[in-house]
Parts: sequence; C-alpha cells; structure tokens
Amino acid sequence: MRVNGQIAELGQKADPARDKITVDGKAIAAVESLTYIALHKPRMVLSTVEAERGDDRKTVRDLVEIPGHVYPVGRLDFESEGLVLMTNDGDLTNKLTHPKFGHEKEYRVLLAKRPDPEQLQAWRRGVVLEDGYKTAPVEVRFETAQGKGAWVRVIMREGRKRQIRETCRQLGLPIVRILRVRIGSLRLGNLKPRQWRYLTMQEVSELKGEETRRRAGR
Repeated sequence: MRVNGQIAELGQKADPARDKITVDGKAIAAVESLTYIALHKPRMVLSTVEAERGDDRKTVRDLVEIPGHVYPVGRLDFESEGLVLMTNDGDLTNKLTHPKFGHEKEYRVLLAKRPDPEQLQAWRRGVVLEDGYKTAPVEVRFETAQGKGAWVRVIMREGRKRQIRETCRQLGLPIVRILRVRIGSLRLGNLKPRQWRYLTMQEVSELKGEETRRRAGR
C-alpha cells in the first residue's frame, strides 16, 4: 500500500478524503460523508438534480452549491414551494419515500375559493382522480379565510405526483399556492425561499428515530 506515492509504514495513519491511497496500484476511493440539508424550494424550480437536455430551468441542486452529491428526498412539483430534504443517505431516502412507511408530509394550501363542509369531508375521505386512483384518507382542516379564498392545512401519508392539485381539481377548488412545511419530524421553520441549512444532529437523529419506532411497531 502507498500513501501519496510513498510506501506506507506500519501504524501510519491516512485520511482517504485528503490522501491518495493505492493498493497494488489501484486507488481507494474516498468515502463520502453523509450530508443532510433542509432547503426552502421556491416556485418555478425543479425538484431534480439535473434538468432534461434542452431544459434551462433551475433545479434544487443549483440552489445548494456544495461539493459532493446530494439528492432531493421525494418531489415537490414545479409550481409548489416549501421544504425539500436533500441528502446522500440512500437508506434514509428510501425509508422516507417508500409508501409502506407512511411518513407524514404537511402542507399549507391557499385556495381561490372557500371550501364548503362537503368538499372538506370528501377530501378527508379520499377522492377518485381522473385516472381512477382513489387517494388515501388525509387530514384537512380549515385554517383561515383570505379574501374570497382560504388557507387549509393538509397532512398526508402518500406522495402521489401532483396529488393535492389533482384532488382539488376534482373537488372544484382552484389552488393559488402550495407550501410544504413539514416532512416527518423535519420542519421548514424560518427558512426563506432559496435559503438552505444543514440539519442539526438532533434533527437527523429524530428522522432516523422515526424509522426505529416504526420498525418496532410503536
């Protein structure tokens, strides 16, 4: 084994992130440390790492200018805004996005008209979409009136593409704005659009702790 071109000595220490380590002439790749980032995605930004060829729209990766690889956990559609978790922890990503784990996602939704009790109750029970899929029951509560419209708070445990928009279309409730404020135990907090921050150790522990509790059946 060689470290930076020199034959390694017994007991010598080396850091794969900084030193070039080779064994039989083959380099040992550095182990990338795990990264966890909370981003406030603004409207009109793609929840992908790269846009398709010929698409010059901004992506969430354009907003998080750090070295290495991080990926968005789950999608937030182009017109929607709010909390996006970005990480290179594949195990946590799988567990937060796989339907069988049923992690909660919480949204504030601004509607152009005030929903009546029947529309809210139908939303809570589940709605049959245009493709025949029936959404799972969700928590929906009226929050506050705004002009002729209203803010409602939605908590759901499935992440079907554009589900809130398609549901509201079926119910005849035009949407003005969708803001995601929570993923599992992680909250958007005071982050402004385009701002991001690293998660605290406690936040990471709580996200992973949810997995432990779910696996234990608590």
